[in-house]
Amino acid sequence: MADETTDGGPLPPAHFKLLAQYLKDLSFENPGSPHVLTSKGEAPRGQLKLDVQARTLAPMQYEVGLTLGITALRDQETVYIVELEYAGLVDVTDTPEEHVMPVLMIEAPRLLFPFARQVLANAIIDGGYRPVLLHPIDFVAVYRERMKRQQAGAAPLSVPKA
Repeated sequence: MADETTDGGPLPPAHFKLLAQYLKDLSFENPGSPHVLTSKGEAPRGQLKLDVQARTLAPMQYEVGLTLGITALRDQETVYIVELEYAGLVDVTDTPEEHVMPVLMIEAPRLLFPFARQVLANAIIDGGYRPVLLHPIDFVAVYRERMKRQQAGAAPLSVPKA
């Protein structure tokens, strides 16, 4: 996949370091168990909720949090709810200022996603269900949509300080 900026042009190579990555929060609720585990019926269906947040920890160092959540339903009954926040510490010391936000909102979550996806799948398996196999996410499109919403609200996209 070719890297591109929000305007569709090529993105120069990003020079940043992922200093650490970790599971920050995990919640799994299985409200209908054991009944939903023993009943025959259609497979649970759910929709992915996704969010990416960044906050300043120190000059040129940020915590990027990738939040994933699924509420699975079967016949309008909640089968399970899983939510996680997987985070990484990112150093952007060698990144040009105009590329810091795309690095934090596109490149960092792109690196974190496979690990978060695995934690999510394991939690669902441990709850007694088949894992949800999430396809790769286009974080450029997510970033563009976020920028569009920010512009509609006239509030600039900014990173809060710790």
